[in-house]
Amino acid sequence: MTDNSPSPDGVRCGSPDGVPEGFPDGEKQLEDLLATPSPALVADLGRLDGDLVVLGAGGKMGPSLCRLARRALDAAGREDLAVHAVSRWSDRAAADALAADGVRPVAFDLMDGDPGRLPDAGNVVFMVGAKFGSAGNPAHAWAVNAALPDRIARRYRDARIAAFSTGNVYPLVATASAGSAETDPVGPVGEYAMSCLGRERVFGHHAAEHGTRVALLRLNYAIDLRYGVLADIASAVHAGEPVDVTTGHANVVWQGYANEVALRSLRHAAAEPFTLNLTGPETVSVRRLAEMFAAEFGPEATDGAPSAELGPGISSLTVGQESGTALLSDASRCHALFGYPPVPLRTLVRWQAEWIRRGHPLSGRPTKFQVRDGRF
Repeated sequence: MTDNSPSPDGVRCGSPDGVPEGFPDGEKQLEDLLATPSPALVADLGRLDGDLVVLGAGGKMGPSLCRLARRALDAAGREDLAVHAVSRWSDRAAADALAADGVRPVAFDLMDGDPGRLPDAGNVVFMVGAKFGSAGNPAHAWAVNAALPDRIARRYRDARIAAFSTGNVYPLVATASAGSAETDPVGPVGEYAMSCLGRERVFGHHAAEHGTRVALLRLNYAIDLRYGVLADIASAVHAGEPVDVTTGHANVVWQGYANEVALRSLRHAAAEPFTLNLTGPETVSVRRLAEMFAAEFGPEATDGAPSAELGPGISSLTVGQESGTALLSDASRCHALFGYPPVPLRTLVRWQAEWIRRGHPLSGRPTKFQVRDGRF
């Protein structure tokens, strides 16, 4: 696991009371941190033409992306541009919270509604997707992931569209490699991954036929502290449950960075689709992460969880043996264009441990990053 942090493994850093520096202590602080724009994002969004529509804004990443966009536009002096957050909004409290922050919630069923009723906009972020349950209902996954993009691309033919995709469109690759690059052949495994490649192909079709400007973002595992690969592993360690290391490596990235790159990619959207791997610079060892969380929690972990003193490789901490392949992406193009994520991996590990230690909320929705056969 590559990391540039100067702090030694397993040693907490930050304030004198042991709280990691910059730790967002609760959901409000976390949302504020996720919605803090960088000067580069402010500059890029300040040059947008037309309003912004975020489709699928009620998902895990959508609310923070909408707030981030609104704050960046305000900082750029572009109060004239609206941010429309489109979702069914079954959680009205979430919609009301966005409205209080200057975002315009739009209650709309994208699968059944007439796209002509959606707000006009010069810029679109497409965040809609169906993953979990796709193995049992592949037709639904194809309808959401591949058919819906056709309707959206027709509605917003003249807009810039940044569409979230996934690193699952690539095959599993050797863990010793740098990961799949954007120019490498795709090789989706399973119905979910194939339908996501279908999404890319549909947007690409409209780019070729109608000149629609498109950016495709192949994201691997955003970290929000309430969910993500780190939350999955840390929760298991804290509960004294062994971590399966068969899928022994993964890519992760701070969600604030992923949202910022998605918004900044609108400026790169083109009729020759701009395709970008979006993840962090490290290849993360699942075993090493389990060891780091064991060191963080120490004897406080419950019901037989390993303590830090037991050392790496103890049988109760992990099960399985690492495979030689994993789903890995080379995001060097992303980092060259947009810089490195501002929150490094070692900091994310410490934040995640502190989040769980303090009993802050978790989503209860595991990433299932361990799945190797594409059946989600």
